[in-house]
Amino acid sequence: MRKSRKRVAGVSAAALAGAGALLATSLSAPPAAADVAAPGDNPYEGSQLYVNPDWQASATEAGGAAIADTPTAVWLDSIDAITSGSDGNNNMGLREHMDEALAQGADAIQIVTYNLPGRDCAALASRGELEPDQIDEYKTDFIDPIDAILEDPAYADLKVINIVEIDSLPNLITNVGDRETATPECDEMKANGNYVKGVGYNLGALGDNGNVYNYIDIGHHGWIGWDNNFQATADVLYEAANAEGASPEDVTGFAANTANYGATEEPYFSIDDVAGDGPIREGNSSWVDWNRYVDELSFAQAFVTEAATAAGFPSGLGAIIDTSRNGWGGPERPTGPGDISGPGEDYVNDSRTDRRIHLGNWCNQAGAGLGERPTASPEPNIHAYAWIKPPGESDGASEEIPDDDKGFDRMCDPTYEGNARNQYNMSGALDGAPTSGHWFQAQFEELMANANPPVN
Repeated sequence: MRKSRKRVAGVSAAALAGAGALLATSLSAPPAAADVAAPGDNPYEGSQLYVNPDWQASATEAGGAAIADTPTAVWLDSIDAITSGSDGNNNMGLREHMDEALAQGADAIQIVTYNLPGRDCAALASRGELEPDQIDEYKTDFIDPIDAILEDPAYADLKVINIVEIDSLPNLITNVGDRETATPECDEMKANGNYVKGVGYNLGALGDNGNVYNYIDIGHHGWIGWDNNFQATADVLYEAANAEGASPEDVTGFAANTANYGATEEPYFSIDDVAGDGPIREGNSSWVDWNRYVDELSFAQAFVTEAATAAGFPSGLGAIIDTSRNGWGGPERPTGPGDISGPGEDYVNDSRTDRRIHLGNWCNQAGAGLGERPTASPEPNIHAYAWIKPPGESDGASEEIPDDDKGFDRMCDPTYEGNARNQYNMSGALDGAPTSGHWFQAQFEELMANANPPVN
């Protein structure tokens, strides 16, 4: 377990303690190695992860007793959630979760910190409570109270895995400026710098606790996998990791596919395949469409080993992949590759296990299934497959709900014919969905039925 690195007058407390220890021991014995995490430390390895009783109860009642003991993340998505739980299904505050984790004998707890000013500038379904200019409130009313709980000595031996502000920094690359996908809200957040400042403050304040492991969200391969997005995203992450008191040493790794549906691995085709009309990447498949990756594993590994190090992050960091809803094991799942001698469009569509209409579809996707069960160190540079989005919790309402402060996003409407972000395809969303974060029984049942690996 790492020692606290709380900084004192510009010098870390751990450094001061280490200097004192060196002075004291130099007269008698060689100093012991400092118990401080190095790049590449994997908090999942050998750990018993916390099982959220709130989600466990919902899953059990919904017919999911077989998976109800699976660890899922605790979402801190509002100021009130710190003390009274996130919107919808969870009733426990952060301190109660921490106490329950100790009672379970858990070694680690997963949390999502998700309340930036102007949150989710390209989506309405998860719009947050803070206005774009409320960076000070984000620091003092959201991050600081979380920090006060995490630094309690009672929790010093409990690893806290912090998934940092999903969908925020990638929006500053893809949804700004003269891009067809740009929004005024994302332009504003890029101009005021509050996403970068907020993520930096989050990393620095929480990362100064020696038991906190920060993973910055990197979107998913169907968003960031193109050449003009990939390195640029790593660069803005590095900027944030050096902002507002943070440093790259506060970063353990990166979180891919959080609350999304991209397949962990596509077993039946690869980016280098050449179909009858040419390379599938080079304009011969609308699904691939010049992307360099076909699944989350190849994307996350490349981000860690190529983009992140090129941006300036230390080598040896890791990634986690959210596998809570990317199994795609239903009856439409192919059992082998398509005909590679035919057109690339047909070959890819017949080969891919991800059965979404388009890679840009993200809300309550029809046909999805539970993915790989949480696993530590499943592949090189991957710290874990983890269930960050609790299965059964909605992404957003399928129709407008009065007094819903999160807003109605048409990407959650099954009748919606799309926009530039999904190349004007149907949304692929399930009907009858409640507000984001609330329990969606029909989706949970479908996730169970389509699970890959199957639920035994």
